Formats: sequence, structure tokens, C-alpha cells
Amino acid sequence: MTGPVETRKEGGILEVTLNRPKANAVDLATSRELGKIFQEFRDDPEMRVAILTASGEKFFCPGWDLKAAADGDEVDGDYGVGGFGGLQELPQMNKPVICAVNGICCGGGLEIALSCDIILAAEHATFALPEIRSGTVADAASVKLPKRIPYHIAMELLLTGRWLDADEADRWGFVNHIHKAEELMDKAWETARLLESGPPLVYAAIKEVVRDAEDSKFQDALNRITKRQLQTVDKLYSSEDMMEGFTAFAEKRDPVWKGK
Repeated sequence: MTGPVETRKEGGILEVTLNRPKANAVDLATSRELGKIFQEFRDDPEMRVAILTASGEKFFCPGWDLKAAADGDEVDGDYGVGGFGGLQELPQMNKPVICAVNGICCGGGLEIALSCDIILAAEHATFALPEIRSGTVADAASVKLPKRIPYHIAMELLLTGRWLDADEADRWGFVNHIHKAEELMDKAWETARLLESGPPLVYAAIKEVVRDAEDSKFQDALNRITKRQLQTVDKLYSSEDMMEGFTAFAEKRDPVWKGK
């Protein structure tokens, strides 16, 4: 059976695919489903990394489903445990998430992509924040984008709603890599397998440190790390995995990570 969100697992990798033809727009039910899926991924100790993509070749996601809104979906309704798109407000998401953008990525769809840790884009992918043209604000993007790319570029995109292609997105650091459309998912899985083989406790610590430090002074953030005041850092420094890393280095072998 198929639904608005499809998933498949391979080892410690979860692939999540938006599947709402024709544009993969997100309504309230889909947002709640995404939140449930990513919450289960976050809480499953066997899962290491997720890939988020969409079906079809033209659209990744245009964001909010305006047709659903016209039919009664509340714009400020219950988006679910992770906020809009399942990721933006999901607490303690300490596992890496890769976004494979396979087409048009705009509005809330771009905000969902910005919630991921690594963004890969197909050559034909395009990006925009067109909310200004419909008299509303791209709220999450207004918070995130000026911190991710040059301020003046971010403000231009927010204030004009103009489109940029994959090459320009790459130039401004919007995306990590551009790939041919037919190679996009292979590259996403290649990256996922690399991350799957890495130390999960370190990934968790990195993500919490980055979140904590975002609005902190350098020394304050560093003090919380060195004093083990962050839960993931404290767990890492007391873990079998950290000792395994030291031992494997000394024995000149690959470490075997257990996540504990």
C-alpha cells in the first residue's frame, strides 16, 4: 500500500519519501505522519541516519497544501510532534538527516530541507521562498536562512521571493552537493552508509552542541561542553564507544561502534 509518506529501512538507515502527487505538498495529516515517523526514528537505538526525499521528478515539496487549506485545514493547526514537516521542532533530534532534493523546493518545502543536516540536490532542482507574494511570512526560513548563507542574499530571497537554480544554491552554500537526477538517490545512500558506519554518540553530541551554541557566547558554550553539562556530551565521555575509539586507534584497526 502507498500513502502520503512511504518509508523503507536498510540496516540503520531510514528512507522517508513524500508521496502526495502531483506536487508533494504537505497538509496537516501528512505533517503529523512525518513527525511520528521521525520521532520513532529518533527513539529507535538501531536506527542511525535518515534520508528525506520525495516521489516524482518535478517536485520535492512546495510546502503547505493550499488546496487542503481551502478545504478546511487550519494554517495554524496541529502540525504534530515535530512541527511543520515533522522535523523543524522535533526536540532532541540527535541523529543525522540527509535531504535529497529531487525538484522544486520552495516555501515550507525549503524550510523542511533546511531542517536537515546535509542537503543534496538534483541538477534541475530549484529553490525559492515565495511567501512574500502571497502576503505571508516564511517564518522558519526567516529565522534560519540569515544564519546559514550571507545575510544580504538571505534577505533578498525573503523580500523578493525570487527563484534560484541548483548552481546558485550551491554557490551560496544552500546545498552540499549537486548530482545528476539519476544519481541523486545513489549519492544520498552512499552518504547515509558513510554516516551509518560512524560513531552515533559523537553525532548526537555534535548536534546538541551545535544547537546549544547557536545563541550562546563561545566561552559559555565551551564551558558547558568541558563541564559535561550537555547530556549527550556527558554520555559520550562516559561511554564504551569513546574507549573503543582510543583502543582501535592504538591497535590500528577500524572501531566497532555500539552506541553505548
